Amino acid sequence: MHARRRLVRLGICLLLVVGASAQRKRDPLTPPEIDQLRDTALEPEQRLKLYIKFARARLTSLEEKRNDPKTTNRGQQTHDGLEDFLAVYDELNDNVDMYVDRKDDIRKPLKAVIEADTEFQAKLRALNNAAGTKPEETKQYQFVLSNAIETLDNSADDHRKLMGEQEEAAKHKKKAKAQ
Repeated sequence: MHARRRLVRLGICLLLVVGASAQRKRDPLTPPEIDQLRDTALEPEQRLKLYIKFARARLTSLEEKRNDPKTTNRGQQTHDGLEDFLAVYDELNDNVDMYVDRKDDIRKPLKAVIEADTEFQAKLRALNNAAGTKPEETKQYQFVLSNAIETLDNSADDHRKLMGEQEEAAKHKKKAKAQ
């Protein structure tokens, strides 16, 4: 009987922990941003540009919070800001993949994505270089920052390769039409 009660209590505790962690996950996009994205679902150029805009806004907000002397718990806010940026950026990547799977020509918006990759990489590297000045604060966000830098580096390479593939496919398509 005792073992059964302990097992039930353990199960309840696990459910509470899982429920609490699920509640902490928040959508990094605001309702108006979600509406804008919904309106552009079939338009790769506009949709990808919106994701770039939203990711840029997350990094700008992060920089503003870090530079504001009134900011308390800067390490945790940096962590949360990086997670929000990464969530939006991952959505951007998922959308790029979706348009590629549909065989859409995304060369034009992909150019904007590649330019944004370069910008975002520079901002994250600057944050990483500044991280050494406050080690206690840095502990709170170093893992997320490293993950964001690695994700950006890999994605930037993938986006450049994809641009080459898209250019090649466009050439083949043009040749096929000419014949």
